[in-house]
Amino acid sequence: MQPSDSPSFTLPLDSWCIRESGFDTASHFLRETLFALGNGYIGLRGTGEEGYTGPAGTSLDGTYLNGFYESEPIVYPEAAFALAKTNQFMLNVPNAKGVEIVIDGERFDPLTGTLGRYERMLDLRTGVLVRSLEWTAPGGKRIAMRSRRVVAFANKHLFAIEVELTPLNFSGTITLRSFVDGAVKNQEAGDDPRVGSAVSGPALHTVSTEQDGAFSALVQRTHNSGFMLVSAIGTTVEGSEASAWQEGQRAGQSFMCAAVEGQVLRLTKYGSYHSSRDYPEGELLARARETLASAQAAGFEALCASQAAFLADFWASADVEIAGDDALQQGIRFNEYHLLQSVGRDGRTNIAAKGVTGEGYEGHYFWDTEIYIFPFFLYSKPEIARKLLEYRYAGLEQARERARQMAHVTGALYPWRTIAGGECSAYFPAGTAQYHINADIAYSIKSYYEATGDLDYMAQAGLEIVMETARIWIGIGSDDREGRFCINEVTGPDEYTALVNNNYYTNAMARMHLRFAADMADLLKRARFDDFARVAAVTGVSEEEVAVWRDAAERMYLPYDGKLGIHEQDDSFLSKKVWDFANTPKENYPLLLNYHPMVIYRHQVCKQADVVLALLLLSNEFSIHDKRRDFDYYEAVTTHDSSLSSCIFSIIASEVGYHDKAYDYFMETARLDLDDTHGNTHYGVHTAAMAGTWMGVAYGFAGMRVSDGALRFAPTLPRKWQHYQFKIQLRGAQLQVRITDEAAEYTLLSGDSLDFTHLGQPLALTRAAPHARIPMEAQV
Repeated sequence: MQPSDSPSFTLPLDSWCIRESGFDTASHFLRETLFALGNGYIGLRGTGEEGYTGPAGTSLDGTYLNGFYESEPIVYPEAAFALAKTNQFMLNVPNAKGVEIVIDGERFDPLTGTLGRYERMLDLRTGVLVRSLEWTAPGGKRIAMRSRRVVAFANKHLFAIEVELTPLNFSGTITLRSFVDGAVKNQEAGDDPRVGSAVSGPALHTVSTEQDGAFSALVQRTHNSGFMLVSAIGTTVEGSEASAWQEGQRAGQSFMCAAVEGQVLRLTKYGSYHSSRDYPEGELLARARETLASAQAAGFEALCASQAAFLADFWASADVEIAGDDALQQGIRFNEYHLLQSVGRDGRTNIAAKGVTGEGYEGHYFWDTEIYIFPFFLYSKPEIARKLLEYRYAGLEQARERARQMAHVTGALYPWRTIAGGECSAYFPAGTAQYHINADIAYSIKSYYEATGDLDYMAQAGLEIVMETARIWIGIGSDDREGRFCINEVTGPDEYTALVNNNYYTNAMARMHLRFAADMADLLKRARFDDFARVAAVTGVSEEEVAVWRDAAERMYLPYDGKLGIHEQDDSFLSKKVWDFANTPKENYPLLLNYHPMVIYRHQVCKQADVVLALLLLSNEFSIHDKRRDFDYYEAVTTHDSSLSSCIFSIIASEVGYHDKAYDYFMETARLDLDDTHGNTHYGVHTAAMAGTWMGVAYGFAGMRVSDGALRFAPTLPRKWQHYQFKIQLRGAQLQVRITDEAAEYTLLSGDSLDFTHLGQPLALTRAAPHARIPMEAQV
């Protein structure tokens, strides 16, 4: 079978695996993303070890390290005071997975010769990417190849590859070259700012090349950010001796092997990345040697066993089971797996918009983490959620500096786009002006405290963040002539509406933020006075200032149109001309790529959920009738050009009884990347939308809400499903929720007790009575 040039290959439905059964150049770029492996630090795109020689523009052989970045000055043709000065962008670092296979002078390449049997599979339970194939060289020699690849969850610096070759119709010489390749560069964004960076050419300068037997390493330094990186490999081939090999910017080991027909030839390769963001420069080479030596001593099978054990623990908490929709079951497990692969778990890194699968949005972290991704980890793996909060605390001093640049004499202002903590958004109307990120971070801290009761965290870091960020609302807000507290000239979540007065979402979240900051200050003052005194001394917050927060919260202006019975997105939104959707060609979406921002800003059109997002986050502040009217109005003017949008509309549609719409929106989110519904997954996955799938099940169909620490459910069952179930952790207890067409079942799996409500009915589970079964009153 020759390689196909048509995109006809589809991914079969398998609830625990994704697999392909053909090598397809037309969809190769996309498959590189889907079959990418990561561990929250290292990310390897799914290109074969032998590389890719297909048509230009159909591949990006990327390797990424979460939090490792280069910086460059932002050049403005017309500058202004306090615009972001420096960009940070995630680097495509040296490719250390390369293995060149030469059979009696003919180089293995799926795009030459003839491919026979071919399959690639990623099992989400093992975390091992397996590829098997048969290939006939142009000269007629035929081999079977099987490779396994793993990026270790238990050691963030390590990955490993095993390649097995079996000659099928010959005995002869096979030359294997394992290498690390420094000749890489980043994807250039071009006209689409979502794609990559604006830099061209290599961003790493090679300081030295280290070769020592089966160990090879490139020692490199960034030009501007000043980081050093060691990319190292160690390779063995059973029955063959390694010799040092170098060609251009490639360095590694070469093996001349006497291959025997029918006998397996096995290469095992370990790779590691260590940078000066984690360790002193003088330790990097030694740490690389130690990492590889330990892995080699344990062996490839031990690494696979460790990977499977890590994932077994993850799925025991995180798995969402759905019966009746195989496509959805595959989609949600794929999404959760990629979230785990993408999230930083060290307290110093976060989760990028594209994870570690591609260079879209330059590897920046956004407020997506706190509002979309954080809930999944909070209720499944709260220890990871805490690490994400620790990342924000690590950037608090830079947030203080940014607040001063923005003319705030006190407080902290977090960036819209960042890697290391500084603001990287060069387009301030839709970036820096999104002050709501302060409230989004406060919201995640509030959610964490309510879910865990972790007062230690609040004392050590949470209260300081919440109070410093709360100060900004007093700095930016003011009283209008009617005595209402107003927040002017900001941008809400909807990036198609910029620089407005009294964005509803921003004001409502600011009110929540001010109240929470005041409440937590009072709580910590009573419960742990010494900790409160320390935080008060660091921040200079006084009792009088806390009283000002409460007063501003009570007088916060929240726009509402009585005639329409809806919450206004901002003071001017309803006075704008509605976008001419009927006469906008399909190819003109997304609008941001086809219209000047000012054209969009002067129209009544939303890129994504804004007021509708407030309906979810502040759910108990709205009646069901308010929610329905708001949903109806804003659905009609929302393009969903952002992948963040559909999951929120799905959840609110479910709550207000629009069950068919809820399911349709949900499916747009659930398989957004597997089905490439936005047409740009080849540049990387959409981590926020992936997390939105979990939210769609828990918050949407199960009707789960946690408000002021109180847990409630209002479950429904989609028509296509026989049942669904998931688990959450709350206040040290683990609860399993199972919804069938007959009953809602709640089971306390661990913990002493848990109180909650089902459709307003109070329930209390204990160790002695851990199960409740409630007949379903109505079905969707």
